[in-house]
Amino acid sequence: MGRDKGYTTVSIPTTLYNRIKELIKDTGFTSVSQYVTYVLREIVAEHEQSKTVEPFTEEDRRRIIEKLKKLGYL
Repeated sequence: MGRDKGYTTVSIPTTLYNRIKELIKDTGFTSVSQYVTYVLREIVAEHEQSKTVEPFTEEDRRRIIEKLKKLGYL
């Protein structure tokens, strides 16, 4: 019982959760978790790709800050 499916829990503010829930209405995303996983994968992939050149360029930093602002973290 209760097999580990390889997932963990990450807490986000309720207001952000509700904003994302509204944002994904009528899209292919079926849950807030699915959308947040997609966004985080994109950010991590960008970081990993740029890391082969430099850990963080100024452009990387700017894009991450913009994405965090759009998600309501900044």
